[in-house]
Amino acid sequence: MPLSPMTYPDGHVGWRAHDHATVRAVLADGRFSIRPDLMHNPFGPGSPGDAPPSPPGAFTDHDPPDHTRYRSRLTGQFTVRRMRLLGERLEVITAEHLDVLAAQGSPADLVEHFAVPVPGLMICELLGVPYERRTEFQQDAMLLTGAGGAEAGEAEAMFAAFGRLQEFMLEMVAAKRAEPTDDVLSDLVNSEAGESPLTDDEMAAMGMALLGGGLDTTTNMLSLGTLELLREPARVDAMLADPGAAVEELLRYISWTPATARTALEDVEIDGVIVRAGDTVFVELGSANRDPARYADPDVLDLARGAIGHLAFGHGIHQCIGQHLARIELKIAFPRLFTRFPKLRLAVPEDELPHRPSVVIGGLERMPVAWD
Repeated sequence: MPLSPMTYPDGHVGWRAHDHATVRAVLADGRFSIRPDLMHNPFGPGSPGDAPPSPPGAFTDHDPPDHTRYRSRLTGQFTVRRMRLLGERLEVITAEHLDVLAAQGSPADLVEHFAVPVPGLMICELLGVPYERRTEFQQDAMLLTGAGGAEAGEAEAMFAAFGRLQEFMLEMVAAKRAEPTDDVLSDLVNSEAGESPLTDDEMAAMGMALLGGGLDTTTNMLSLGTLELLREPARVDAMLADPGAAVEELLRYISWTPATARTALEDVEIDGVIVRAGDTVFVELGSANRDPARYADPDVLDLARGAIGHLAFGHGIHQCIGQHLARIELKIAFPRLFTRFPKLRLAVPEDELPHRPSVVIGGLERMPVAWD
């Protein structure tokens, strides 16, 4: 059955999509909405109207035409030239933090000294955060995403960090307008023209959306991906032999964002099943990436597979806009890590690794590793 009935925490009887073809169909269908304020919350109590509308500019939570207006401004910013320059910076940042990790001495926490700061600094590079303010920016970003540890996930700390980052982004918009640099936010601010120019608040929210989409996901992929590679020595050899294929398979196998949701704006038929207007569909990206109809032996991590067509970055108009940068980060970071530390191993039993208590984006709070 392409869609299965699912009872949500608020009592709503909606649906779950879990096979590859159905997940793609739902994500590609413009009759489904991504707006949180229209959605029955699949993760906890919450009915439509409980969540406030997302702020203007937060393009990842908007439907067309607003989403189209915002995303079209960003699409042209992820150019081949910019990805090449960011790749060059990533090589430097990765090497610097491998030095930091080594300086801690064996054992050390891979999450704190590598998996968190490398993606954080890449977001700084993307947005053009001034060097002198990157430490405070990263600290608040970690608090906001919960990637700074269990305590950092407390609601009060997260709300405070969100407020500071909002204010910081508004300051950045004003600064980039006055003195642009070579980054996405400068180009966005200083290319505004036409009939529907963006407000400062909208541009700041777009920066926040890029931060939210590119930091936590890559941080968790670096730690969880390293864990998978350490389970079998042959996996490290496969990564070093073909980083591109290995990264695609890790993305499929781990599925850093295991699920999302959509709400039908009108009655929609999916392979003979009628989803009524107002019904929410829980879209299981992780299950789709393990669909045996799409991948042979889907529960086997085969780093030579290549995993063409996986849905780790989503699908349709909301497919991750920063996916090319994420791939560059992973294809550089994993090989450099294992080349620098060929004897890398866990410093504690695997069952002692503390996992983050998240149902949306899972990861490790800490990952002690040794190498001597």
